[in-house]
Amino acid sequence: MSDSTQLLQVLGDLIGINSVNPFYPGGRPEQTIQAYVERFFRSHSIEVVRQELEPGRSNVIGILPGKIPGLRLLFEAHCDTVGVERMVAPFEPRREGNRVYGRGACDDKGGLAAMMCALASLRQRGITPSAEIWVVSAVDEEYAFRGVARLLEGLRADAAIVAEPTELRMVIASKGCLRWRIAVEGRAVHSSKPHLGVSAINGMARLLVALQEDSRELENHAHALVGSPTLTVGRIDGGTQVNIVPDHCIIEIDRRLIPGEAPDAVFSYYCALVERLMEREPQLKARIEPPFVVDYPLETETDAAIVATVASVLHDFGLNGEPAGAVFGSDASKLSAGGFPSVILGPGSIDNAHTVDEFVEVDQLERCFEIYRRLMERFA
Repeated sequence: MSDSTQLLQVLGDLIGINSVNPFYPGGRPEQTIQAYVERFFRSHSIEVVRQELEPGRSNVIGILPGKIPGLRLLFEAHCDTVGVERMVAPFEPRREGNRVYGRGACDDKGGLAAMMCALASLRQRGITPSAEIWVVSAVDEEYAFRGVARLLEGLRADAAIVAEPTELRMVIASKGCLRWRIAVEGRAVHSSKPHLGVSAINGMARLLVALQEDSRELENHAHALVGSPTLTVGRIDGGTQVNIVPDHCIIEIDRRLIPGEAPDAVFSYYCALVERLMEREPQLKARIEPPFVVDYPLETETDAAIVATVASVLHDFGLNGEPAGAVFGSDASKLSAGGFPSVILGPGSIDNAHTVDEFVEVDQLERCFEIYRRLMERFA
């Protein structure tokens, strides 16, 4: 079987397994797809280690020994996906021309397949790289990043390459993310006498206006590679029925962080903003819940060895090796915060991720496989 045939077969197999994150509708623990990854590694005589997060949810690591004691290069991709609402046959991979369609095609099963096959190729060819190579299939990236948190426990590595759809650009900076809820309390009464109650939705509306006005200032702060911070209110829920003045309303906020912003400081800023608003409007009673997602921004130094190595390999293939930025989050920021210089590199475009027509380009997938294999051989 040729490298290309195996690569497309593995990608098709991965797409064919429902690995929607358990937090989302139709989701389930990643045990089925991880069992496939483990079988693949073992079928190529590659050592396998499992890291259990909870029953049915484990990271799977394929390990190829290196020549230099203590030198280790980490390749990491996540095996879970977002949901499949409005998709037709999301787990039936199909190829149309230069594209392979299906949930996870570019986020992140294309990158995972390329990493798995690159490691298997080295084993099949009898090549012992300078560094010990770990290929990690991680769980829970699409919700709480607990898979990479488990990976970091006791981890030792010299650098990390994380698969995400970057169109084969080397990303060294990306935005972080802070998510939290704000609840507004009111007093419920019959809607025929609203003056006797306090509408939590009206109170939330005033808070939303304050957040929107404050967010205009974010445009004045920008990072050279990732742009400006952003704030989005992604969910709102309130009231019980139309003829009752609502006594509760809650929103969920997504605040994207740029390198240099500290999550604690950003959260404290918004707590103070809400406190000031309540001082001006005594009827407003708002409660801010602690963040349920805290994801640090990524910023890897341009003089890091892994940056030079990736740039050199990309140039070998006639590709752009200049550092780039990304607006999305990934496991790379957690690895970087853990002390492991990290870059993001993978096939496909983030614009196609999470869409009903998600796809990855075959030529990018095949080139990414070759790049990963070259990186495994060259890093020293």
